[in-house]
Amino acid sequence: MQRGSGQSLFATAAGVVASAIRTIATPAVAQRPNPADEVTSPDNLTEEERRHAARLMRVNHCGEVCAQALYQGQALFARDEKVREALQEAADEEVDHLAWTAKRIENLGGRLSALNPVWYAGSFALGAAAALVSDKVSLGFVAETENQVSAHLLSHLDKLPAADERSRAIVKQMDIDERQHATNATDMGGVELPQPVRQAMHATGRVMTSTSYWI
Repeated sequence: MQRGSGQSLFATAAGVVASAIRTIATPAVAQRPNPADEVTSPDNLTEEERRHAARLMRVNHCGEVCAQALYQGQALFARDEKVREALQEAADEEVDHLAWTAKRIENLGGRLSALNPVWYAGSFALGAAAALVSDKVSLGFVAETENQVSAHLLSHLDKLPAADERSRAIVKQMDIDERQHATNATDMGGVELPQPVRQAMHATGRVMTSTSYWI
């Protein structure tokens, strides 16, 4: 990103703040129908199953908060305009995930994570750092992140109550989208990240998922 005038830097900073507020404090609005709405059977969940499902969907919502921050940080410092546009497009598509998971959490009687601002700030910094290295590394970071998210979502299909068809429908569509974003990033030239970096990303993800299940 080229340095501009003080006015340009102020506009950039304002845009970053606006993106954070929009992600953390403003209810997301989906552009696509909610997959849960296609399920016609009633929620036959026990109270314990309902609490567990709400916590799992809170983890998924936190993951989408992180995804928005990553994409925004990467787009801000992308060198190639096509890469920037692709990152922004992926972020826009995943706003649906934010809306779907938030709605499902509400329906289950749960709440969003109190640590969402922390997840956003940390993820934004990681995205910006990856983009500052190079666009190819940034795209590789996207691909690896999405692959790890996909594996995480598939594990939730095993953990969600069998009767929670609505949460399952959301998670399945999220997985389809994440896999496509990973493929797109690789096709645009994303490089495979070193194994230690992938392991560090996995460890960081485990901290987020285990913490956001409770908080």
